[in-house]
Amino acid sequence: MKNHILSAIEASPIIAAVKNDEGLARILASDLKVIFVLYGDLCSIAGIVDRLRGAGKYPIVHADLITGLGSKEVAVDFLAQSGASGIISTRPAFIKRGRELGLFTVHRFFVFDSLSLQNVAKSAAASHPDVVEILPGLMPRVIARVCGAVRQPVICGGLIEDKGDVMAALGAGAVAISTTDEAVWDL
Repeated sequence: MKNHILSAIEASPIIAAVKNDEGLARILASDLKVIFVLYGDLCSIAGIVDRLRGAGKYPIVHADLITGLGSKEVAVDFLAQSGASGIISTRPAFIKRGRELGLFTVHRFFVFDSLSLQNVAKSAAASHPDVVEILPGLMPRVIARVCGAVRQPVICGGLIEDKGDVMAALGAGAVAISTTDEAVWDL
């Protein structure tokens, strides 16, 4: 399944990041295949994942944002049992557990200074995610540096608002962008 997800990302470098039921309803009818799920709770996440899978999509759930999930690795087991195709997390232990379970893993990093930039390569080398995601995604020079420092494909997210932002991130070496901005989903 991981190869199918990577192929879908390569075929369509815009990843819809869904943050509510309205966005979910809209994305179900779209052609986008890889969907980042940024909302839900213990009671609703399986239903959200089910709806996406039923529409032929790959739901990648942000484990850190699901209300009621704890900080222990068993949270990743729960998401796998809920049918998620993969997980997003800032927690290296979650990424490692996701890999053990065969989930597609996205290690998310917030890059806001030189120390956090240095941490990306070090942490990605230790956690071995399928892809690295950096936020904010509006820093072409930083994106290029991260792409040169990690072995994994890089996704950029955060503050991407138009075609120019998308093209700048892709031009700097990112394989895709993720966004909650529904106008960008249609580019």
